[in-house]
Amino acid sequence: MRRPDGFTLVEIMIVVAIIAVLASIAIPSFMKARANARASSCINNLRLIDSAKQQYATFSTSCANSTVLSMSDISTFIKGAATSNGPTCREGGTYVVGAVSSNPTCSYPAPANATPHVLSQGG
Repeated sequence: MRRPDGFTLVEIMIVVAIIAVLASIAIPSFMKARANARASSCINNLRLIDSAKQQYATFSTSCANSTVLSMSDISTFIKGAATSNGPTCREGGTYVVGAVSSNPTCSYPAPANATPHVLSQGG
């Protein structure tokens, strides 16, 4: 008696179980990498804003370290900023430019075990 060609139900279920295990391992890693990439993008925007603040302070003779700036003040020093809104956070946070002597901040509250959107001291 000849056995028919093809896979049995048990073999197919084993393959599906293996794929499910691999997906359960890979998906959290992809999500974490995505969150880290968005945080890196936000931190890069904070660096751009800080650099624009320093350029504005150099350009403006009336600007002191304690002068609080807005995005519209520094937008001409940010490449590609067509409007006075400046860059945007990919997670939906808003940027606060602040004083010339302080680092700009992002309002996005990073969840636990996530990379915060904070510019380190020294840029």
